[in-house]
Amino acid sequence: MFEVKNIEDTNLAENPVIAQMSQYNHEQLLFCNDNETGLKAIIAVHNTVLGPALGGTRMWAYNNEMEALNDVLRLSRGMTYKNSISGLNLGGGKAVIIGDARSMKSEALFRRFGKFVNSLAGKYITAEDVGISPVDMTYVSMETDHVVGLPGKSGDPSPVTAHGVYVGMKACAKNVYGSDSLTGKKVAVQGVGHVGEYLVEALAKENAEIYISDIHEPSLKRVAQQYGAHVVGLDEIYDVDMDIYAPCALGATVNDETLSRLKCSIIAGAANNQLRKETVHGRMVMDKGIIYAPDFAINAGGVINCYSEVKGLSSVWAMGKAEEIYNTIENIVKRSSAENIPTYQIANKMAEERIAAIGNVKLPL
Repeated sequence: MFEVKNIEDTNLAENPVIAQMSQYNHEQLLFCNDNETGLKAIIAVHNTVLGPALGGTRMWAYNNEMEALNDVLRLSRGMTYKNSISGLNLGGGKAVIIGDARSMKSEALFRRFGKFVNSLAGKYITAEDVGISPVDMTYVSMETDHVVGLPGKSGDPSPVTAHGVYVGMKACAKNVYGSDSLTGKKVAVQGVGHVGEYLVEALAKENAEIYISDIHEPSLKRVAQQYGAHVVGLDEIYDVDMDIYAPCALGATVNDETLSRLKCSIIAGAANNQLRKETVHGRMVMDKGIIYAPDFAINAGGVINCYSEVKGLSSVWAMGKAEEIYNTIENIVKRSSAENIPTYQIANKMAEERIAAIGNVKLPL
């Protein structure tokens, strides 16, 4: 039976690495180091019951190696659930490169990383994530075939990711307001990078009232001018009088401090690991009467796009598959209400049920 214990980020520094793998039920970790290029990376393969582990590579200036390890463990586990609940024949994996994406990138670094990916012989398939560009992935692809999202193929997954978040948001709205129309709804989008901007564009077309924040001032100003959004401060966004909060930057923004401030009926965004501690804050969200769209279910459009490349399917197929996120979120919300269980827990159960079912399939002798 497939089982994963609840992930909490307490006392990780005191736990040996293999103990942490056991807690998260990971299959494999690969630590990567190359002094010549400055590469320091971790590749985490969480589960391959449904197929090879697919998940992007993130480049981030982590404060320390334990922080990077915690991130890659959580993210790779999220990819297992994301691929499962989306009906894809893929397992879950993730990679993190420790370093400043603005100053440490080089062709040599990414090609060396590609060799490490290749050493896993197809057990892990990588793609771009935070801090990584299509050009970076092109360098990786010079050393391995186990990479997707390249220019000229399935391309930038951001539009598909944003579309999935948009339709998932509409499914939540239908539950709360009786209609899935977002016209006139106040939506606060935290982070207007690639996915966030595409989401803002969709919301603007439906005449939502949009509030945005981002650490990158030029992008913030451009998106505000182009789509008529209201700019708010990085901290101020939690205090906006809003209907929907859409976290589209980094995770853990739903926590003790923010939940005491958020004035919304729905949380539906593209960020990974939005709940600071899922067992604590998943229940708090529910107790406050807020509908939370589990992140790995609503932001699955990106991996759907990557899967279309792995299987040679069209972009039309990918967008159509992302449309199904509406039904997935609707089912999660309905089960949560009927069973009086937080939505994150329902989504976890749905993902685990599929993995367990497929894991029990035996080939004929």
